Amino acid sequence: MPIDNIDIRNIDLSEDEILSWGQGILQTLLLDRTTGHNIYWATDDYESKGEGYTFFDEITIEKITGKNARTIQPRILKTSKNQRNRSRTMAEVFTPSWICNAQNNLIDEAWFGRKDVFNRVEDSEKNHKWIPIESKITPFPEGKTWKDYVTANRMEIACGEAPYLCSRFDATTGEFFSNLNMRIGLLDRKLRLVTENANEEVSDKTAGWRRWAMKGCQATYGFEYQGDNLLLAREAVLWSYREYYKDRWGRYPIAPALKKIAEIISWNLWQMDGITYGLPGYEPKEDVEHPDNSILPECRLCRVMEWTANFTPTGKPTIFKNLIKR
Repeated sequence: MPIDNIDIRNIDLSEDEILSWGQGILQTLLLDRTTGHNIYWATDDYESKGEGYTFFDEITIEKITGKNARTIQPRILKTSKNQRNRSRTMAEVFTPSWICNAQNNLIDEAWFGRKDVFNRVEDSEKNHKWIPIESKITPFPEGKTWKDYVTANRMEIACGEAPYLCSRFDATTGEFFSNLNMRIGLLDRKLRLVTENANEEVSDKTAGWRRWAMKGCQATYGFEYQGDNLLLAREAVLWSYREYYKDRWGRYPIAPALKKIAEIISWNLWQMDGITYGLPGYEPKEDVEHPDNSILPECRLCRVMEWTANFTPTGKPTIFKNLIKR
């Protein structure tokens, strides 16, 4: 799809609009939970904009809204030169939605014990298409329920803009998927099951949907090196939640509800060098006895949240490197 034919409003999410929702939602999406500061650029792509836009500078609201709106754009809207530079320096590439779909389908095939759970693939050498299963997803494997699927932990490593988690549009063509059943991300699938099932579980149907959608977000993780990509990924997850809510209830969620989801996202999608398990450009120092007090925040090993089983956004901060050793 030519770039000129892309509806940018669906692709390049507006930080100004997120700011207008209030409740500190945009600032929450900018938080780094390891340091307590903001995420930072971790790229030199923006240094031509001057002070505040170099590798270790934090991304702040003022740098990406108002007169600086559209500073951060999805890869598909970047110049060809910028795309090549990022591919050369950071191995950043497009991942077509059909590849994400094929790999996510393998995960579900193992979980469900059968193929074609969420969509059926029509594959050829020149045309990679999938047809969504429009009927309610059923049956579930013996001993498993939709709740088990929603709460099963999933993570995208080096997630970029998080195409494996939520697929609002095809990263290579810019095609926007207005039919939510066409979306193939890991979180997309969780939210679909919530929509199909959660309203039958409690008397307060809206609250039931919100609770299980929150659980789905809590079970969805990803880390990314570059701060601009990380913000795009966080925005995509929040925006997806908002779109699924609107599709089910005919209205967008209120700002306090979005703030709770943003808090979860700011823990679950974090900035990290996947080789060092620390922040990009810093050398993390392991301090087992006093991990919070004896070393500088930027030299800590990155932390994530282990969420409780309760229907509240509470949990225990955990060093990611220690978590994966278990």
